[in-house]
Amino acid sequence: MNRVLYIAVTGVFAIVLYLLFWPIEIEPVAWEAPVFEGLVGPFQANQKLRGVERISIGPHQGPEYIALDQEGNIYCGTEDGSIVRLLKDGSQPETWINTQGRPLGLDFDQAGNLIVADAFRGLLKITPSREIIQLVRQADDAPLLFANSVQVARDGKIYFTDSTTGFDPEHSGGTFKACVLDIFEHRSQGRLLVYNPQDRQVTTILKKLNFANGLALAPDQTYLLITETSQYRILRYWLAGEKQGQVEYFFENLPGFPDNLSVGLEGRFWVSLFAPRNTLLDKLADKPFLRKIIQRLPAFLKPKEEDYSHVFAFDAQGNILVDLQNPHPAYLKISGVTETKEFLYMHSVEEKQLGRIRKENITE
Repeated sequence: MNRVLYIAVTGVFAIVLYLLFWPIEIEPVAWEAPVFEGLVGPFQANQKLRGVERISIGPHQGPEYIALDQEGNIYCGTEDGSIVRLLKDGSQPETWINTQGRPLGLDFDQAGNLIVADAFRGLLKITPSREIIQLVRQADDAPLLFANSVQVARDGKIYFTDSTTGFDPEHSGGTFKACVLDIFEHRSQGRLLVYNPQDRQVTTILKKLNFANGLALAPDQTYLLITETSQYRILRYWLAGEKQGQVEYFFENLPGFPDNLSVGLEGRFWVSLFAPRNTLLDKLADKPFLRKIIQRLPAFLKPKEEDYSHVFAFDAQGNILVDLQNPHPAYLKISGVTETKEFLYMHSVEEKQLGRIRKENITE
């Protein structure tokens, strides 16, 4: 065997050993992905989500979620830990505060405090005087690794998601990287929790969720909707009534990865599909060993999410009311939608601005 051949064989052998045995962050499990039916029925492909304008948030990036105060002013958390405030017309962005973490979900309580699900710092309360108070850092003797979405009920209880107890975004390369790791591993490590400010106790409501993400509290306060991003579905958890404590599948087999939920106007809910379904990822669902090999590949060889804008609105019965898509998006990685009388505001984990479209300009 000549030297060149020897080097080639040795190199191939080393690559094979690396792909088979190199330590990685994940330990995937097998699961059964629902059969993807494509963009059919109410989700038929369209280009209605066009004409999105960009709204400055100053020198920041990744406006993941929006909350509106009583005056309609806009608040969004950004990648550098800042919470940016804009006037209700989307003008005059200012850095309102910095949590020194990664603020994701936001909601105001009855006293005007901004409740923050911070992926790095847990559940926070920011008073009108801008004092930051730590509410929850752990639950069930496990730290909050990925506080994500939050909803405050009229009785003061604070519902929030901890997307995964397996990956800490602060030390895993950020929230998007931790999300991808959890989706690829698929070990059902998310949870839904509630914090009661009266006794300062936190209770786990649901466990073993597949990347517990967005939350929406029904206007009548009788149930919560929760997105399970990596399971392509939305759950309904009943807080009151004859079904209290029960969980049911509200949407299943969605055509993409559901992200944040929000309560719109006139009884509507909104959800964004962060990215379309990935055929290869679905085919690998029952092949954890192959998923480990793929995880060892260079980044440019791994499956990539497709840039495709898709949001939709639905009612309490699960009827699709509005479906908006754009296969050539002008605004990328939509993580949620906030509806006002005039506009649909879009949030993103990647963009450097907010997106906005005037509702009367949505194409048919």
